[in-house]
Amino acid sequence: MTYEAIPAPSLAMLRDELVEHGYARLDNAGTLALLNVGSDIWASFAESWNDLGPDLYMADGGRYRRRRHAAFRCEDGIFTRKPHQPHFQSRDYNPLNGDVQRWFEPVTDATASNAVMQAVFALCARSFPDHATQSWHVEAHQFRIETGRNEAGRPTPEGLHRDGVDWVFVMLIDRRNVREGVTRLGAPDGTALGEFTLTLPGDAVLIDDHRILHGVTEIHPVDPEHPAWRDALVVTFTAQ
Repeated sequence: MTYEAIPAPSLAMLRDELVEHGYARLDNAGTLALLNVGSDIWASFAESWNDLGPDLYMADGGRYRRRRHAAFRCEDGIFTRKPHQPHFQSRDYNPLNGDVQRWFEPVTDATASNAVMQAVFALCARSFPDHATQSWHVEAHQFRIETGRNEAGRPTPEGLHRDGVDWVFVMLIDRRNVREGVTRLGAPDGTALGEFTLTLPGDAVLIDDHRILHGVTEIHPVDPEHPAWRDALVVTFTAQ
């Protein structure tokens, strides 16, 4: 896959929005058009969320989160997977689970090499305003947040926060039998910048982590008698 496959005018518009506002939203149709992958490929990518391991590091005692994690290096637009490593955030950015090396099950090779993941990498790398001048440490996170009769699901239990990186990409993969899960954005001084809900597969937001705090409200089941979850892909970029 080459970056030229992604329409240049749309990328320019995304970069302009990121420069002006610090974030840019994409609806599912816009995202899927930019990724330019078939429905069968998307289906195989989304299916991998059914095989995530439990997150055993939740300091709030919750067992509502499943995830996989992988790290990559991006140099001159080429993504190379790094040896499996822990995910680490300081308590300055994650007061709930920070200052701990958290080892999660790795993203499978099949998922990392899937055309959707590769297209997401390309989209991110070409959307960020300083993409051409940096090499990047990239982390990809597959999240499933589950909810039921006796436990709310908390996509961001640390609340409105920064990730301690340079850029963040969040894309909804699936929502099943859930309500709420509102994405909220804010400025470092506490000013609210808006809220919206990622509802359809492919709905996404790109965020300048230096300028924008983000968080997602709790999810609850529409019908507590049936399984309920929210699946998302989060990819972060940190300049090296």
